[in-house]
Formats: sequence, structure tokens, C-alpha cells
Amino acid sequence: METLQKPIGSGFTAGSTAEEVVKGLDLSGRVAIVTGGYSGIGLETTRVLRSAGAEVIVPARDRDKAVKALQGLDVEIEAMDLGDPASIDAFAQKFLASGRRLHVLVNSAGIMANPLTRDSRGYESQFATNHLGHFQLAIRLWPALSRANGARVVAVSSRGHRYSPVVFEDLHFNRREYEPFKAYGQSKTANVLFALELDKRGQREGIRAFSVHPGSIVNTDLNRYTSRETLRKMGVVDEQGNPVLDPLRQLKTVEQGASTSVWCATNPLLEGQGGVYCENNDIASVVMNPDPLDPLSGADPHGNFGVMAYAVDPEAAVRLWSLSEELIKGGTRQ
Repeated sequence: METLQKPIGSGFTAGSTAEEVVKGLDLSGRVAIVTGGYSGIGLETTRVLRSAGAEVIVPARDRDKAVKALQGLDVEIEAMDLGDPASIDAFAQKFLASGRRLHVLVNSAGIMANPLTRDSRGYESQFATNHLGHFQLAIRLWPALSRANGARVVAVSSRGHRYSPVVFEDLHFNRREYEPFKAYGQSKTANVLFALELDKRGQREGIRAFSVHPGSIVNTDLNRYTSRETLRKMGVVDEQGNPVLDPLRQLKTVEQGASTSVWCATNPLLEGQGGVYCENNDIASVVMNPDPLDPLSGADPHGNFGVMAYAVDPEAAVRLWSLSEELIKGGTRQ
């Protein structure tokens, strides 16, 4: 994987915005689904894809909130809750029944560092929402992705994947102490492994996949379970609680944070490529030295945090895929 995980010189920077990376591209005739597309970087992703001509569908757990946020953008809003397997199936079935091809699937929705909660199957909520819900959605939408003859799936991960590999022996914290950020890290590692294996399985049908670290964007709903003091210790807000903006350290605005997702979803430079983890609108390098664990305190002047080797381990990717297939059937509880 190290041979694939090398920057390619995209021409964009850590400070580039989503609008800048899509400039000059005509997405007319393309269909995109953006989960979380009515809040934070997902909303900006929706706005920019639509402005470039794409037809955009936004699945929404809270329709009223989505309608308000997306007012004037001319996008479709459909009911779906990533924590409810039946609603994922219903959404996918409705889309497939429309006969449309799906050119872009951006899995941008997520939760972070919430108290221990479990879904109706007993699965830990961060893993269930951030990974399994999106896994199920992609599997169900596979026929529409295949019909596109050149689809891209973008899994929004995080530098937080550094906090934990996927702990296959106890995915749902049944036998170990629950730590919110370790659970978050596990789910974000799962996002990277998911994109790696999906890309391998989808290549023959023209389906390519990417995972991304968007940067640290403070003013989104993702931080609703994180205290100001914790955010301050993480270095993403100052003493007064104001966001610290420094793209070279991946401390970004929403507009900058959405850029790598949009770049992966649309840029011609990535034709024929996939299965890679990206940041700052380029392919990231593999982390050879994981110290410091939190790269915001590191010294890389380019803000390239990189991807942990365990998150691009092809054997772990195969294992996670097989297990995820069982988990969405409700047949295995780890």
C-alpha cells in the first residue's frame, strides 16, 4: 500500500476550498448522494456539487432541519437514518427503483465521541453509524454505482483514525472499557479499510473508492459531545473558545474542509486510481512514525498527517468487509 499512498501533486493546497477544486468542471448529467449533506462539510459538499451541475440527493434523518439548511439549493431530500437498517434499505430501494445511475456517493455523515450507546442490534453506535450504516448503503446501491460506468465512493474518515485500529476481538466494547475517542478512532479506521476493499471489489465495474481526512473543522455538529476544554486541549480552539484556523495544521473552515471530499469525487487526475487515503487535496503518505499520536502537536510544516499503516492493511480490509456483511444481517455480535 505504501506504493499507492504517495502524493501526486494535485496543484491544490491545504487552504484550497471545495469551490476552487471543482472550478471549471461540468458535472451536468451526474448524480450524487451525500450523507450528512445538510450540515457542516456535508452541506458544503452538497452545495458545491450542485453548483457544478450535479443532481444531488441528500438522505436526512431530520427532514425539517434538512429542508431549512438546503433551502434554495434545488436538491432532493429523502428519509434515511444511518442507525436504522430498515430505513437504509428503504432509501436504497427507492433510489434503485428510479432507474438512475449513481456517479458519486459521499459518506459524510457521522457522530463523534458520544457516550456509550447501542443500536437496536446491540452494536456500539459510532461503529454502527460511521461504518456499518455507510457499508450497508453502498452495498444496497451497488447496482446504481455499477451502471454509472465510472462511479466514485468517498468515505469521510479523520485523523482520528490514529486513536485506534479496528479491534476485531471486541468491536462493540462488550468486554473492554468504553472510551469515546477510541470508539471514534475505530470507526474512522473502518472507513479507511472500507474504501480500500470497496475499491478492490469495484474496479471491474468502474467503481473506485477513496477515504479522506477533511481537516479539523470546529463549528460543526460533530463536536456536540466534546467540551470546550477538550477542544482547547486538542488545540482546535483558543482560550476564548474561538476556532483556530491554520490550514497548514489542517485547522480549516467548512469550505476548506469539504475540498478533499469534492476533489476525490470529481477530479480527473484520479481517473484510474482508488483505494487511497487523501488529505489536503492529495494522496497522503503512510505514517512510519506514529509519534506524536496527535499530529496537531507535531512539526510537519505541510500539515500532512498521513495514514496509519494498520488502516491500509489489505488483510484487515478483507476481514472487516466479511465481518460487516455478517453484521448487517444481524448474524454476528462481536
